[in-house]
Amino acid sequence: VQLQASGGGSVQAGGSLRLSCAASGRTFSVNGMGWFRQAPGKEREFVAAISKSGSSTDYADSVKGRFTISRDNAKNTVYLQMNSLKPEDTAVYYCAARFSVLVSSTDKEYGYWGQGTLVTVSS
Repeated sequence: VQLQASGGGSVQAGGSLRLSCAASGRTFSVNGMGWFRQAPGKEREFVAAISKSGSSTDYADSVKGRFTISRDNAKNTVYLQMNSLKPEDTAVYYCAARFSVLVSSTDKEYGYWGQGTLVTVSS
């Protein structure tokens, strides 16, 4: 399974970005999906996750109400709509996939990872 993340860039505080993550290869192994991020000098942290059906989602407290995760199973793609961005959202964002259909906020439960896309939010 290969995961290709895109959509990162530079934006001013209060702006929006939409990240995409397309899965290819053995996509039948791709069920639950999530987004994580890692800021400079910090550990990787959970951002959002979505179940296989899309009916269940989970968010980090720091992004609730501002970010929305969604997916298009026909396109094997998961999205992260990020609104009201803050400078503290600056990080490399990684998409991840797991065989289980359920949501998870634990990075160790994901077996597939994309290459990351950089999001920079200026004040």
